[in-house]
Amino acid sequence: MAALSPSLKWPTTLDYVHDWVLVDIETSGLRPGRDRVLSLALLRLDGHGRQTGEFSTLFNPGCDPGPVQIHGLTPARLAGAPTFEEIAPQVEALLGGGVMVAHNAQFDYDFLAHEFARARSFAPVSSRLCTLALNRLIGPATSDLKLGTLAAYYGVRQERAHDARDDVRVLSGVLRGSLEAADQLGLSLPLLTCPPRQDYRPYVPKTPCAYRNPGRWTVGGPLVQGMKVAVTGDTRVAREDLIVRSVAAGLNMVTSVSGQTSVVVTNDPGAASSKLRRAATEGVPLIDESAYLRLLENVRPGQSKGAALPAPMPRGRAGMPGSATTARNPSGAGAPSPADGVAQLLTGRRVLVLGGTHEEAAAARVRVVDFGASAAVNLSAKVTDVVVLPGGESDRRMARIALLGLRVHDADWLVAPAPSGPVVNESDAAEVLVRGAVIDLPDPDGTAWTVTAAWEQHTACAIDVVAFRLDGHERVAGDEDFIFYNAPEHPDGVVRLATHSPTEQAVTVDLERLPLEVSRVVVAAAIDGRATFSDVGAIEVTATRGIAAAPTARATLDAATTERTMLLAEIYRRGEGWRLRAMGQGYDHGLVALARGYGVDVDE
Repeated sequence: MAALSPSLKWPTTLDYVHDWVLVDIETSGLRPGRDRVLSLALLRLDGHGRQTGEFSTLFNPGCDPGPVQIHGLTPARLAGAPTFEEIAPQVEALLGGGVMVAHNAQFDYDFLAHEFARARSFAPVSSRLCTLALNRLIGPATSDLKLGTLAAYYGVRQERAHDARDDVRVLSGVLRGSLEAADQLGLSLPLLTCPPRQDYRPYVPKTPCAYRNPGRWTVGGPLVQGMKVAVTGDTRVAREDLIVRSVAAGLNMVTSVSGQTSVVVTNDPGAASSKLRRAATEGVPLIDESAYLRLLENVRPGQSKGAALPAPMPRGRAGMPGSATTARNPSGAGAPSPADGVAQLLTGRRVLVLGGTHEEAAAARVRVVDFGASAAVNLSAKVTDVVVLPGGESDRRMARIALLGLRVHDADWLVAPAPSGPVVNESDAAEVLVRGAVIDLPDPDGTAWTVTAAWEQHTACAIDVVAFRLDGHERVAGDEDFIFYNAPEHPDGVVRLATHSPTEQAVTVDLERLPLEVSRVVVAAAIDGRATFSDVGAIEVTATRGIAAAPTARATLDAATTERTMLLAEIYRRGEGWRLRAMGQGYDHGLVALARGYGVDVDE
């Protein structure tokens, strides 16, 4: 295990010298666009950690402040505060030109972006650093990665949790300690580019439809509750009123057209809109507004989603759509499997494999897990051992590994490893899963589960993490059940995608709010371009109950050589509970083919 210096100081490494703008907010809820910022604190530091500016204020959001018991911001306290629009120029001046820093930075950034959008502007943030993501790379010996826990670890006094001014002060100390710890490990900072966005819109709630989709509308027949209805073009009745009336009648109003759409409402069937083109391709019937309004007056009863689910379709060995490449077991390449009696020789250890071909490295990682250890994809403070395969001697991390005094082994060590000394990561009790392994998930107790995927820091190609909400037939109910970079949140907010760094993305699922007809959520990764997973290496997947909690389970997954997409994990219903499966199934085809295999209507 890497021994980090306890006397942390502000680092002077050139790559770590930036103008930092530390941000902390308190909000009326958890959904940007729907909920509002109640308080904001900013602290600006130069590249040497010296304070160059600060600002803090309360806001009058014009709405219910939400969980007062957490943040203490009552309507009376907020009544005389300014609106965000009134002080937006001051916030913009302090944010501009610096790297935004926050703990779980995606959350703060999205809230600020929506507030700036309401003020008819955009967040002046060109890049951001998430201290939560940075500490996941560092791997400190802490029980979790919450701000208060990290503050204690880095020697920072926390006085008032959930107070924006105190939290941003604490954040400055956590940043200082995190930068020094990262510098000792030789990590690259996970700075995430944030191109200016003006496409944020206020949140418009989608009322969940209580009825199952009965299929296509028949020309001349009635509308049935649960039918998926799309509207395109100008309408005589205000679009919002049309939607409200339709939802009240039990119809499912959708924003896109797919093979699942029941009918499209249009007053101009000859228009060249994308919805009409898709309707023609899929054979979805059209109806004009007047006829639709008449049918709205007598919508037939539908089948409640609370009714019994249909029996699921039989699943294949991998249970996935499309044609998978033949599964290859890297540990089968001439290497004997560990005997049952020694299978846990490396329990509690974390092993980093360097060098070798992709298949050699994958085989070594399988051996690591077979012996009870977890396989790392990056050098962190929790790495206890390093296995160097041919070519690994020239890895840029070897000099740092020598300075940290880590144990270094050759490939023969994995035949029968003999650990010297009880080096155990007591702060990381995550269950290590092999490919295909399943665990029962504990009751979330009101907390959403998060599946995080991470890969080697210096990966050259771009990787996209996506999620699919599937029914009992392994199909999406509609295109909105495909969560990806251009649609990172389902309209009901139950499944969300977050990008924490260039090499880490996460899918959060609120299992207690997941509709009954959704039987599983599949998380996958896809490579953008012609690269394959042989160029990427392993993907590390962790499952946590909460954003900053200690991992419940961890898996390090290697596709074979030619795959461009890989199914990482699935969370699925099992009786009254939920299970998590580590998947690691690779496919040669790209993301479009994968999505279509699940029934998503995707444009090339």
